[in-house]
Amino acid sequence: MRPAALGGAVLAGLVLAGPAAAQVNVRYVAPERFTDAENRWGSGQTLRVTLAEMTRILEELGRARLPPGETLDLTITDIDLAGFERPGIGTPNGLRIVEDFTPPRIKLAYALRRAGRIVAQGEDTVTDINFMLRANPRFSSGGLYYERALLRDWFAKRFPARS
Repeated sequence: MRPAALGGAVLAGLVLAGPAAAQVNVRYVAPERFTDAENRWGSGQTLRVTLAEMTRILEELGRARLPPGETLDLTITDIDLAGFERPGIGTPNGLRIVEDFTPPRIKLAYALRRAGRIVAQGEDTVTDINFMLRANPRFSSGGLYYERALLRDWFAKRFPARS
């Protein structure tokens, strides 16, 4: 087979494969003013690292939950990570303490598009006072264990599987 014919066959195969996977677009509004998205004592994650991990989690959950061809636009307006910082406890730069009364909280707006039309939209404050009962960091990979479980539950509630 000639190279031009082979390239055409590959392109035709891609077109016939169906719609692309779901797309998730994440935008942060004034992240430097978020309630608690970074370690201010220099011993934990920086804001840039937290936002990169949060973006990865949201994109991963969206691609797994949404059907191919849909686009989810997320605008994050505040993040309050689970726990709180205690400067000078345990290390010279502080430590994050997670207690059952310090749940994560994420404020966001969303718009779900199908074929270019908005089919769902709204604003939510995603939090769960029972967050420690639903997530176990020992069985999770990566950071932001509690936030990941919180967002997984939000995706399941907000975008139920269609049959």
